[in-house]
Amino acid sequence: MPPTTPGPAGPAPAGESTVLPALTVLIVQQGVWHMAKESMPLAAGYLAAVVRAHPELGSRCAVRILNFPGHLSPLEMAIKVLQAGVPDVIGFSVLGWNANQFAAVAATVKQVNPSAVVVFGGNHVAKQAARVLTRDPAVDIVVNGEGEVTFVNILKAVLDGGPYARVRGISFRGPDGSVVTTADEARVDDLDRIPSPILTGAVPLLDERGGFRYDVALMETNRGCPYHCAFCYWGGAVGQKVRSFSRVRLRAELEALARAGADTVVLCDANFGMLRQDAEFVDDLIEIRDRYGCPRALETSWAKNKSAVFRGIVRRMREAGMRSSFTLALQTLDDTALDLVNRRNMKINQWRDLAEWLTAEGLDCYAELIWGIPGETPETFLRGYDELAKHVSRIAAYPLLLLPNTDFSDRRAVHGFVTVRGRQDDFEYVLAARGVSLAQNLRMQRFLFWARLLAENLVLRDTWPVFDAVLGWSQSAVILSLADFVEAEAAHHAGARLLSAAATSSTADPDSLAPALAYCFSTEEFADLVDGWWRAAVGPATPREWREALREVLRYDLDTRPLPDPGPRALPDARLSSVDGEAHWTVARTYAFDVPALARAARARRHLDPPAAGPHHVHLRFKHGFADLVHSTNHEETAHYIGRAELPTCPPRSPEPDDRCGPVDRTRTAAPGPDG
Repeated sequence: MPPTTPGPAGPAPAGESTVLPALTVLIVQQGVWHMAKESMPLAAGYLAAVVRAHPELGSRCAVRILNFPGHLSPLEMAIKVLQAGVPDVIGFSVLGWNANQFAAVAATVKQVNPSAVVVFGGNHVAKQAARVLTRDPAVDIVVNGEGEVTFVNILKAVLDGGPYARVRGISFRGPDGSVVTTADEARVDDLDRIPSPILTGAVPLLDERGGFRYDVALMETNRGCPYHCAFCYWGGAVGQKVRSFSRVRLRAELEALARAGADTVVLCDANFGMLRQDAEFVDDLIEIRDRYGCPRALETSWAKNKSAVFRGIVRRMREAGMRSSFTLALQTLDDTALDLVNRRNMKINQWRDLAEWLTAEGLDCYAELIWGIPGETPETFLRGYDELAKHVSRIAAYPLLLLPNTDFSDRRAVHGFVTVRGRQDDFEYVLAARGVSLAQNLRMQRFLFWARLLAENLVLRDTWPVFDAVLGWSQSAVILSLADFVEAEAAHHAGARLLSAAATSSTADPDSLAPALAYCFSTEEFADLVDGWWRAAVGPATPREWREALREVLRYDLDTRPLPDPGPRALPDARLSSVDGEAHWTVARTYAFDVPALARAARARRHLDPPAAGPHHVHLRFKHGFADLVHSTNHEETAHYIGRAELPTCPPRSPEPDDRCGPVDRTRTAAPGPDG
């Protein structure tokens, strides 16, 4: 056990000059997804920037960041830490998905350097020292709030030999092994006091080829959340008072990101669009995009109550062509569950008008639901899911997790939660609760997997409203019908076996979604599997006058899946070109009907008559670069890569029939691109 009063190296021998002891500091962060590009280490960057800028620590501490992708194992991370040189102090940015891995790496560090100080910080461990320090003997200190000021004070204590008890906002082991927790550190009211990781270079923006280094650019415009939802710790972690960075600083960060070529900015705010300064941020973003050509997209957690400020931002972004996905963070539509989750009084519950307004503005709108909230049943959840599906482009539906420091976690006995910790992560997964049996929960977990795969992540899109309008099949019914078919085919179809195995393991292994998505997006075999479902289940149930049209809708959805690589998708004639400074694949296609028009009519819930057949020639345009995201479950990014239909200036010749999902244009004249 390390001492509670750390000390630097001993005094210099007589006759030698005194040199301040140097301290090596390593800050470790790990992304959640397996991606071709890194996830931007913003949290680690804040800590590195504040230490380097400190008038005392800047010259006494050598700070480095190790940023790991989500798929690396503890073994692989430990090797890289050892190769980098075991530091005197190592800080880990801990979240539920990496808590176990980081504990294993910390144990390795202690074997090599027993006197190394191991610091855990982050939402998953804050105020959880009794569990963390008991479970993970290699951890010396747990940070219980914002880390910038506290981490500086920890380093000062290590350097100067002061006791940990003088450092506010931490927990550590006392001399007798008991957990000691100090008073909270005050929130940083003036956020500009924290040096910018982007402007100081603490987070490098470019890779070795001079391109933007990360999948997306992460920023904060403010900290704080005024809400206290029972499933969430955001307000507790960053405070309920909202504090903002200055416009000057944010604009400078945007310019730095634009010069580095960042395509998408993702804000780490709890409720963007709530403050007047948010409109100023969007104005600056658009002006900088117009000057530099990027960023081209903004993603964030939008304000729960959609005010006049929010609506003004939406219109401004639409008029400027700034891409985004607008979120309805509903979580449940059930009145009883809304009461128990502390959200009944939020105006977001008037969601229909807002969804229709966003649609009328021509903007992408999706919603979030959580299965397993107390008061919800499988029947009420699916009813709410299907009602919501009529109004939004997609639904992100997740299982309830009991997160540390939340009302649900603290009052678990009241709700009768039965949970189990994850195998690779440290989340608490709900198996049953008062009013929901294990069997019911497992049935819903299966539905969540298939709903996330097919609908949330945009494998199919226009199928949902058209099948509902013509066949009366709700979105959940279509999802379950396709799931039933795939699972029945698993015995003799390799792709069906892969998807079925992923569905079976999804409750215990949330990462199972990634390889399933890669299969659905990357292969033409998946399209053949869907065609088998059409022949077995959909075609026989479809009125004769609608069969060809519905089959074309399904074919159009499969054709417009995001395109990682034309080769495996049997598109040898795909052409790569530049459009407004962005690389795109273009493919000629002919359909027997105007599928986009049919889908728009279905979404508008207009009466549909069987459409007149006639060749409809289009060019499908796909944003290039999806190969870097094909394993990602970030549907907000995936939405930017869906194929878009454009009318060609010169239509191709008449198509020949194709037995799979309707006619296919065999006469494409587009020259293959350099990659295809």
